[in-house]
Amino acid sequence: MTGTLIQSPDRVLLKNISWQTYQSLLKDFEQQPATRLTYDQGILEIKMPLDPHESYKKLLGRLVETLMEELGIEVRSLGSRTCDREDLARGLEPDQCYYIQNEQAVWDKEQIDLLIDPPPDLAIEIDMSSSSLNRLSIYAALGVPEVWRYDGAVLMMYWLKAQTYQPCDRSFAFPQVTATDMERFLELKKTTRENALIRLFREWIRENSRI
Repeated sequence: MTGTLIQSPDRVLLKNISWQTYQSLLKDFEQQPATRLTYDQGILEIKMPLDPHESYKKLLGRLVETLMEELGIEVRSLGSRTCDREDLARGLEPDQCYYIQNEQAVWDKEQIDLLIDPPPDLAIEIDMSSSSLNRLSIYAALGVPEVWRYDGAVLMMYWLKAQTYQPCDRSFAFPQVTATDMERFLELKKTTRENALIRLFREWIRENSRI
């Protein structure tokens, strides 16, 4: 029997949810891209992110994409594509995700299958109000090598080592970039319009890539 564990203005947490029900709900919510479903071995969280979450999600995504463009790095961007595996009974939707190191393996695939294809190389999490589920443990089970988590003030970068995420001061995919660097530009959002901020970031990359 399905039971409700938590119900709040921005989320519902349900238990005893089958994999088939989770997959059906994913299809039902396809037309509501802002809704996030997280599934962890029978427990399902349905989360409806608010505007601050969506704003930082888009901005951090733009910063990462500008970084790759300026550094000449090929990428397969997949936004909030569902990352799930039935054999693990786990699944979630990142705020943004990218194939970088493994871009060549998936760039021409119409549909990626995580049972046979590698997981995304980088996932981005905007965590303005903490998830009820341990999303890092789900990413670890899926084998995502790097996760960035931003809570509106602090950006944490994690590398997957021995099936556990370790906090690191710089990116694995972009060793020239530290968490502090990215935090500085995210903080500018409070005083700088978005396109102007991206221009400043682009100039910063160009200056630092010459060092």
